Amino acid sequence: MVRLGISVEGATEERFVRGCLIPYLAQKQIFITPVSLNGNVSVDRISRELKNLLYSFDVITTLYDFYGFKQLDQNETKDSLERRILTSVPKNLQERLIPYIQMYEFEGLLFSSPSIMSGVLQDEKIESWAKNILDQFNGNPELINNSPETAPSKRLAMTPYRKTTHGPNIAKEIGIENIRGKCKGFDDWIRVLEGL
Repeated sequence: MVRLGISVEGATEERFVRGCLIPYLAQKQIFITPVSLNGNVSVDRISRELKNLLYSFDVITTLYDFYGFKQLDQNETKDSLERRILTSVPKNLQERLIPYIQMYEFEGLLFSSPSIMSGVLQDEKIESWAKNILDQFNGNPELINNSPETAPSKRLAMTPYRKTTHGPNIAKEIGIENIRGKCKGFDDWIRVLEGL
């Protein structure tokens, strides 16, 4: 049995963890508790939070959107940001921390199934709209990004989508296995967690 704490960005990610990841990983004797930052994500703030959490769980991981970060360096990447998070905690705690940043944001995962997105949002036109966006990014939901103004959540703002309600519901309908099949970064993270 592993007690896993997940530091999440906000309410949407917390509901996703509760509705999707907890039942999925409980089958592998990995028991998850999400802890929300309620926004305002920065490496300094995360560092303080993680130092406290690392004393309460066997392992800690994170689930933050790349676009959710404040004070990013100009040339920041997912890898460099995850390294900064890891090295922000004392060296003796680093082996129990698995930093994970979702590119570019949680809503990208929802493009894993345009048909399910369309069904949950109850608008049949959304399916072809979402497929068209996905095609522009070679079928990879984690690449959906032109700028912060055209990020997945900004695109979904043009639909009936409500972040904290629809996001976790769409993800639950799609299912973790289907998301993993479309999103390599997410799949890699889940594989590491399964290895615990």
